Amino acid sequence: MQVTMTVNGRPVHGEIEPRMLLVHFVRDQLGLTGTHWGCDTSNCGTCVLWMDGEPVKSCTVLAAMAHGHEIRTVEDLERDGELDPVQQGFVEQHGLQCGFCTPGMMMTARWLLDHNPHPSEAEIREAISGQICRCTGYANIVRAIQWAAEHPRVEPAAVPEPAAAAGQAAERSGEEVGVR
Repeated sequence: MQVTMTVNGRPVHGEIEPRMLLVHFVRDQLGLTGTHWGCDTSNCGTCVLWMDGEPVKSCTVLAAMAHGHEIRTVEDLERDGELDPVQQGFVEQHGLQCGFCTPGMMMTARWLLDHNPHPSEAEIREAISGQICRCTGYANIVRAIQWAAEHPRVEPAAVPEPAAAAGQAAERSGEEVGVR
């Protein structure tokens, strides 16, 4: 079966078995191993990524279900060599120990802050309640997300491109990546 989707802003396509999970497509066929695979039962949340802008546990989504959709993984948080505030918050506030739950926690945190830039501690804890961390006791994870809320990313102002350069950029961004 053939699937096509957009992953981290790039069109990708691949051949899959109908029962392949999205987490395995992303990790094994695309090589994006930042998304971790833990339980296959949606209990741990290590595999959280975004599908069409919403966090999903990719161990319970078939890759075929993602056909035609937009996927965003933890690898897409960093921009131009600069960590996302959520990533920097985990560094600054020691929000990880073994790191296994970290990518899913970061994706959930980024979604929360995009929808609620100033969450309370209770709102942060509720947002990450579907994810298991066996190392930290969550205190530093909550502090990391609070740190990120206090240090939002400042996006550079868009600079209009000349018409010819804009057309070339559109052609480059439309390059497809094929996987087998």
